[in-house]
This record gives sequence, C-alpha cells and structure tokens, in this order.
Amino acid sequence: MGKKAVHFGGGNIGRGFVAEKMVLSNFEVVFVDVMDKLIEQLQQTPQYTVTEIGTEGEKVNTISNYRAINSKTHEADVVQEIATADIVTCAVGPNILKFIAPVIAKAIDARKESKPIAVVACENAINATDTLASFIKDPKLTPADRLATIDQRARFANSAIDRIVPGQDPDAGLNVKIETFYEWVVDKTPFKDVGHPEIHAIHWVDDLTPYIERKLFTVNTGHATAAYYGHVRGKKTVDEALDDKEIREIVHDCLAETSHLIVNKHRIGKHEQKEYVDKIIKRISNPMLKDIVERVGRAPLRKLSRKERFIGPAHELAEMGEKVDALLGAIEMAFKFTDVAEDEESVQLAQILKEKDAKGVVESVCGLKESDKLYPQVLKVVEKVQGGK
Repeated sequence: MGKKAVHFGGGNIGRGFVAEKMVLSNFEVVFVDVMDKLIEQLQQTPQYTVTEIGTEGEKVNTISNYRAINSKTHEADVVQEIATADIVTCAVGPNILKFIAPVIAKAIDARKESKPIAVVACENAINATDTLASFIKDPKLTPADRLATIDQRARFANSAIDRIVPGQDPDAGLNVKIETFYEWVVDKTPFKDVGHPEIHAIHWVDDLTPYIERKLFTVNTGHATAAYYGHVRGKKTVDEALDDKEIREIVHDCLAETSHLIVNKHRIGKHEQKEYVDKIIKRISNPMLKDIVERVGRAPLRKLSRKERFIGPAHELAEMGEKVDALLGAIEMAFKFTDVAEDEESVQLAQILKEKDAKGVVESVCGLKESDKLYPQVLKVVEKVQGGK
C-alpha cells in the first residue's frame, strides 16, 4: 500500500506548499475542508500547477495524486482516511485548530495500524501542534483510558514553516503562485522509537525552538514591519515599501534588535544571523511576489499579541535591559492598521482603540502587565496613537 497524507485546509499553503511537497515525496494527499466550492473544484480537477517564483525566474510543478473530502458532510470518510494514513497535517489558521480536533481525535481512536500516525500542524504560530494536541487530548474527545495509550496510535510533532504566498491571480482557480524559497522544520524527537515519515522537504531536528523563533522574529517581524510602514505611507506592495530608503533602514533596525536577542538566546553566530537577515530582506523585496501590504498586515490583533512577532521579542529584550526603539516604531504602525474594512481584525482593533483606555488596550491586545518592563513603553505608543499623533 502506498504512502498517504491527510491534509486539513485546501488553501494556498495547503495546495501550494504542504501538498506539493507531499506529492513530490510520493504521497497520495487527501484534502479535507468545509468549503463546498473548493472541495468540488478539487474533486473535479485531476491536477493543478504550483508556480515557484524566485529571483532567477519561475518553475512550474504539476500536482496530481490527490483526492478531496468535505468534512462537513462526510465526516465518517475523513475518520477512515486518517485512521489509515501515515501523516495528518493542517494549514487552517491557529484559531481553527479546535474545530478540526474532534474528527482527528475520532480517527486516532479508531486507528488499527501498527505504526502511529504523525500529526504535524503547519501553522504560522509557535508550537501549533501542541495546541492541536491539547484539544485532541481533552477528556471530552479522548477518555482517560485511551489517552494513556495514545502514543501507540499517534505522535505529535511541532513544526516551523516559512514560505511566502503572494496575492493570487483572480482567475487562478486551483493553481498557486508561491516563492521558490521555503523552510519546513519539524521536531523529530517524538519519532525516536518509531521513525518519522520520509518527506524530502522536511528538515528534521532535535530542538525546534531556535528555528521557530529565528523565523518568527526575522521573517515575520521584517515582513510585517515593511507592510505596516508601507500601509501608513501609502505604498501598495511590500517591495514598493522596501524601495523607500527610510522604510528599508527601519526594517534593518528592527531586525538588528531581534537579531541581538536571537544571537544571545540561541547561540546562533552573528555572521550567520546577518546572512539570514540579508537573505530575508532580499526575499521580501522581490517585485515578482506582488505582495500587497494590506494582505501582509491583516490580522493585526494576532500580530500584536504577547508571543507574536513584535511584543514577543520586544518583551524579552526589555527584560534584558536592551533597547527596543525600532520595534516600538513597528508596534505603533501596527496599531494604525485600523482602516482596512475587509480585514475583521483591523475593524476590531479600531473599535478597541475607541472603547478602551490605553491601559486596557495594552493589557487586552498585547497581553502585557504593569510589572513588565516593556509595559510603559507600549503604553506611550498606544496613548500617542489614540491621541491621533
């Protein structure tokens, strides 16, 4: 029997990254989603293309060997597919993990295979698989007697993914444009006694934390900083924002601050981190990506939260007594991302800034306490934004 992967989320990352790499590693992929139109498209279309865009040009991969199931209407089929798969992955957004957990829990419980299934969440969030596992292991979904032996049926591994998906052509259908560069790092320690699935694109490591934080505090911090400054200054795309000498310097300043944390915390060499920063800025400056600043800046509430790309590193640096001036500037720009009507969190942020005082905003949005050294600095930023300055 051939190798099989079940993937929740038929969006651009699902089709253009996770499924692409699975198919290229000779897995059959079963897409699972609740979007009727998307599932019908996948069921009726035998193949689609993934166009990788790099500074050297384009490369097209044709993806086939997949099926698709609507979990809303065919849950029992999804359970059966997961129960007989080698790996289950997801790219649905961190807030949706709790909704996919029940069907995965049922499937794990029904599993009869001799080797446990690998569960890997491919989300833009720290330790997303742990989050998914906590929902699956909830007593309401997995009784105590079954939880005691769950390792025989499933192994949960955190991952860090890095690949930029630009805005897509309106008539693209299932076809995806995506940048050539990617990084997919997965914790191999849960598989020590059973062996991990063989997926060529994955870099299996013993300690994932340095990779997660380096990516989040470099790629995501830099990308979002360029987008938020670009939005405030009327730039259309990230590459256009980075063509502005002042914005480019600000992004470098932000990443100099986060690099100081990364180098000292994870013992990554200064030269290695500088090369990584330069590579990231070159990547996000690529005009072929046509990366719209409103797309990159969307979900500002999540991006301003306690463990995310701005407050996360700024908090640690402030506790170390280090300067965070550039990060505070980026935080200010993120708080000004309040006029994008099609982004629900942008609208919510505007409402929060209107209804709460500065202290309430800092505590509810950023998760900071008055005892945190960063607190008074972010408080000043919010007061400035609320004052219309």
